[in-house]
Amino acid sequence: MRGLGDLESAIMDRLWSYHRPASVRDVLDDLRRDREIAYTTVMTVMDKLHTKGLLRRKQVGRAYVYETVASKAAYTAELMRATLTSGGNQAATLVHFLERLSPEESKALEAALRVYPPGGRA
Repeated sequence: MRGLGDLESAIMDRLWSYHRPASVRDVLDDLRRDREIAYTTVMTVMDKLHTKGLLRRKQVGRAYVYETVASKAAYTAELMRATLTSGGNQAATLVHFLERLSPEESKALEAALRVYPPGGRA
């Protein structure tokens, strides 16, 4: 699993923040607050995100409305899992990851392990 490109990330971040289906026009209007961008560019990228399985869409009139398939947290977790499994030695990869955690990240990991203890389902 690959990460997202810059425009893909910007579009997904917008859609995750809406918590509702949105049209290409909705996303375009939002993106245009930060940059000049064409409708067809946004439409093409949203279609590609649909093809990749990150967005679902439903036709409403002549246009589609899109929504995310998974939350940002679930998507990020899948990226992390895919990276871990592709790293070869999983234990060594995890050790290197843990060595680089900030104090805040360590606290978040400890909190997560209380919710989902190692070796078992919560």
